[in-house]
Amino acid sequence: MSEQIAGRPWYVPMRARRPDEHHRVSTPLELLFDLCFVVAVAQAAAGLDHAIVEDHAGTGVLQYVMVFFAIWWAWMNFTWFASAYDTDDVPYRLTVLVQIAGSLVLAAGIPRAFAGDDYLVIVIGYVIMRLAMVTQWLRAAAADPPRRRTAIRYAVGVSVVQLFWLMLLFVPKEVYFVGFFIAVIAELAVPVIAERATMTTPHPHHIAERYGLFTVIVLGESVTAATLAFQSALDEKKDGGSLIGLAVAGIITLFCLWWIYFDHESNPRLDTARSSFIWGYGHYFVFAAAAAVGTGLVVAVAFQRGLTEGIGYVGASMATTVPVAVYLVAVGALHAHPGRPRIIPWSIGIAAVLVLAGSFIPAPLFVTAGVLCVLVAVVAVPNRTRTQTTRSARPAGFEPAT
Repeated sequence: MSEQIAGRPWYVPMRARRPDEHHRVSTPLELLFDLCFVVAVAQAAAGLDHAIVEDHAGTGVLQYVMVFFAIWWAWMNFTWFASAYDTDDVPYRLTVLVQIAGSLVLAAGIPRAFAGDDYLVIVIGYVIMRLAMVTQWLRAAAADPPRRRTAIRYAVGVSVVQLFWLMLLFVPKEVYFVGFFIAVIAELAVPVIAERATMTTPHPHHIAERYGLFTVIVLGESVTAATLAFQSALDEKKDGGSLIGLAVAGIITLFCLWWIYFDHESNPRLDTARSSFIWGYGHYFVFAAAAAVGTGLVVAVAFQRGLTEGIGYVGASMATTVPVAVYLVAVGALHAHPGRPRIIPWSIGIAAVLVLAGSFIPAPLFVTAGVLCVLVAVVAVPNRTRTQTTRSARPAGFEPAT
């Protein structure tokens, strides 16, 4: 029997949890972990909007893609590991504390990356988080014999890639970008290679909930942007009505994006390595695009107030329309399944095209909000019809298992 400290087990063997475990929900520690990542997401979004407003969109987008990879990959690896191995004992909690500290170090380095391609602090914070994960995998290797080879492959693979990241700090900037993409490929390859031994046991409902919660977090960037628009409208005597209109359109856009993501009926199928990797890796585009929508709203407000430097109307419009379109395509692809009406993926694709086309016409943000409202109506009706049909077909007194 494990010793306890203030009611908390000191040590619990880190064996795999059952993928069909009942009432598997996000823990308070996981919610705290997500909350700390909000800081990094906000810093990345702020760096992107500053770059676009200052007419450095190309460089800003590249930096954003690179920085957001570090945020997303560290978050994702913790999420999947916790779904399979969370023991919630004292060593586990302390290791997560180290990861949280690493996320804050990473967030502190983001402004320096956008300002002068200085990735030293980001790499240090990232490596702290990843090496903490190595200790978790070593614990799993010691206590879970059926998946020991998998855990050791993770520990070795992650360690080697972190050494490569540290080596990149000593190369010229011109070489760094090439090395960065090599390191990204290596990071993405580690789980593919490790899971070939024996698959780990993530909980489908738990994974779906974790990804849904983080989607809400990154969409929160749009809430911040809408608040900025309202605040600007109160401060500006001129164009106050236009800024309020932008804020309203931004809120509608945010709500529709939320609706489209959560308007599905089933948890992801994670019974094969292919389905797990598609769901896990594909969400990079969902998260990055969702956070960038908030950036686009900030740019729209700055453009309306005449605070942009050299950026044209189309460029300011695409700061919102491009991430919205990417978000729609990514969500449509990830939530596609054989039982879903064909009208839904077709409607999502058409909506993405219309949103992009709206970049070249007046009032693009209002057009985007209107297109998304129509899309929500199209998506909601078939799902509601199917739900009502399913309920009416159930025998009296039937209730689904929980």
